[in-house]
Order: sequence, then structure tokens, then C-alpha cells
Amino acid sequence: MIEKRIVVIGGGAAGFFTAINLAEKLPHATISILEKTTKVLSKVRVSGGGRCNVTHACFEPKELSTNYPRGEKELLGPFHQFATGDVISWFSDRGVELKIEEDGRMFPITDSSQTIIDCFEQEVKQKEIEIKFSTEVVKIEKSDEFILSIKNGGILKADVVVVAIGGNPKLKHYNFLKEIGHELIDPIPSLFTFNLPKHPSNKLMGLSYSVSVRLKDTLFEEFGPLLFTHWGMSGPAVLKLSAKAAKWLFDKNYQFQFDVSWMEDAESFIQNNRTNFPSNKVQNRKPEEMPNRLWSYLLDRASLNESLNWADLNKSQMQQLTQVLEADVYQANGKTTFKEEFVTCGGVTLKDINMKTMESKKVPGLYFSGEVMNVDAVTGGFNFQAAWTSGFLVSEGVANSF
Repeated sequence: MIEKRIVVIGGGAAGFFTAINLAEKLPHATISILEKTTKVLSKVRVSGGGRCNVTHACFEPKELSTNYPRGEKELLGPFHQFATGDVISWFSDRGVELKIEEDGRMFPITDSSQTIIDCFEQEVKQKEIEIKFSTEVVKIEKSDEFILSIKNGGILKADVVVVAIGGNPKLKHYNFLKEIGHELIDPIPSLFTFNLPKHPSNKLMGLSYSVSVRLKDTLFEEFGPLLFTHWGMSGPAVLKLSAKAAKWLFDKNYQFQFDVSWMEDAESFIQNNRTNFPSNKVQNRKPEEMPNRLWSYLLDRASLNESLNWADLNKSQMQQLTQVLEADVYQANGKTTFKEEFVTCGGVTLKDINMKTMESKKVPGLYFSGEVMNVDAVTGGFNFQAAWTSGFLVSEGVANSF
């Protein structure tokens, strides 16, 4: 039997998962992971605040695919082949149990990303997968075999190449793919918070409240918890919105207005307080479950004195409070990357990829896994799920090709 040589470019989550699954299906192949830096699995380490948000408890492929602003239609088929339940089983078979949190995110029961890293590194060691550090591919050529040119000299040869280099905001990161004939969509940031420098809301840092957020004069809108930070607004509602509107926000150079709806039907809320609690102070009759600090902040936004009684509000004041509660307008000035979990949209266009196998339609034997493709998701474990799914399908595709 001729030993097949497989090279996986990229030492991140997608690269490791792909290599491990390839080794299981092709035990006689020689498999190498090439990492251009001196560290592997960096994004796994910082994901979920160091706990590793492995996936999301969304088990229906069609519903799962709706969490991908880029790739929703194309990922539906792949998710029928390998989705959340398969990920849970895969890790369970290797002694890693996952748990579901209230918001659907899934983590190892240890609450430590090191558990996932240890699992991957143990699998790589057992399967004798070689890791080559400080090995950056700058060119790929294909004739009877692949020839990979390495930065600072040297070449590697392979029968199959898997590109799993992850997302990167610099287009030159993908140049070797462009040179071999692939169309690339410029990578742009896809998961970030909205900057409000020196804004009064910064004083509410750490406070979270469920709202709807809408980009002004667009149809982009998201619902969920909003988190105040010392530089602006974050949380699931903002992060999901940043993903879905990534291109629009990029074109605006991240200078834009957005509305926050703190509650629905504020007019009825105000009238109810005026009718039933006329002598109560406005500060003492807030929307249910709204934190006191947030209510005080919103009253200030509406230029209302907290000591006023509900009966004292005039028409203009009621209109102003209604406006703030239902469509509070903010001017964002820039973005901030969501911690270190940098996500981009862009990369290899999906029309160049056979989504059943993740093989290039232009270069036989070249496969893609993870964020190198023009696929990205909202926050909550979905980006890792796309990496696991694409990595598994690569292993199936390669195994069936031999």
C-alpha cells in the first residue's frame, strides 16, 4: 500500500479536528499539521472566557443554519451529516462531557478550555500526527502532487492539502489561495462590540438587560441581552447584529446610529402609572425586572427629574420618555473586537467549494475547513460548530477519494 501524505495548514480548532478525523479514517496516511506561529489552538484557549464554547444546543439542522449570516443555505446539507448531536458524541467518546447552559451554549463540564486542548493534543499524539511549528505556507503548486513552498525556504510535498488557516482581516493571509486560482472575498470583521467613547452609559459597565437593537434606517435588528461595557455596548444582541450587518457596518467605516428599544408599548406603561399610581415618584415605578441603575439612567436620558410624580408629567415629558424607552438613539464611533475571539467574514467563496466534501472545485485534492471559507456565525458556539462540521466532511471526502 502506498502511504498517502496529507498536509493540514493551520493549527487551530478546524485544523486539529480535521487532522484527527482524517487519521481515524486513514490510519496508514502520513498526516502533518503546519502552524505558522509557535502556538496552536489559540482561539480554543480563549473561547468563552477560557471555558471554550464548544457548540450550541441547537439540534435541528435548518434552525442551526439560521445562525450563519454567511453560509446559511450552503451549510444546511453539511449539518444533516454532522451537527450538534454528533459533536457531543464525538467528545463523549473521548471522555469529554459537555453541558448545556440556560442560553443554549455548550461547554465542557470542567468549565476549562484546557480540557478540549488536552483532548485534541492527546488524539494527535496517539495518532502520530506531526505538528510543524513556525511553518508558513506561501505558495501551493499542483501537478501530479502538491508542492508547498515554505516561508524562509524549504518545500513540502503532499497528495492532499487541507487549508484550515482560520479568519484573518488581512487579505495577504490568503494570497497563496488566490494564486492557485481561488476567488477570495475580502475578509472583514464580523463579531464586535459598538464603541461609545466617553458616553454616560459607560458608567453602567457590567449591567445586562434584554432589549432589541436596530441599525437606524435599515432592517437589521436583533433581540437579546445587551451588556454595558466601559467602552460601549456588547452582549449577544449587539454581537449578533454585528455579524449579520458586517458588510454594511464595514462600508459605514463603523460610524453609524442605532436604536435600543428598552421596552414595548411604553405609552401604555406611562398611562398605567399616571392612572393607578399618580402620586408615586417616577423613580419608584420602573418596568418590571429593569435594574434600578438602568431606570435612573433612562430617566436622565429623557431629562426627567426622578423626584417628579407620575401625575406631574406633561405631554412633552411623556413623549420624551416614550421615545427613550422605545427607540433610544446612539451614535457609534468605531468597533472593538470581542475579546480575543476574532471572527471574520470573507475568505474563499463558497461557490468554489463542493459543500458535500469541502473539496475545491478548481483544484482536485485541495480541501477547506473552518473560517478560511466565507462562513461565519453569530456568537454562541456556532463558529466552532461550522469548524467541526467542515472538518468531519473533509475527512469523509478524502477517505472516499482514495
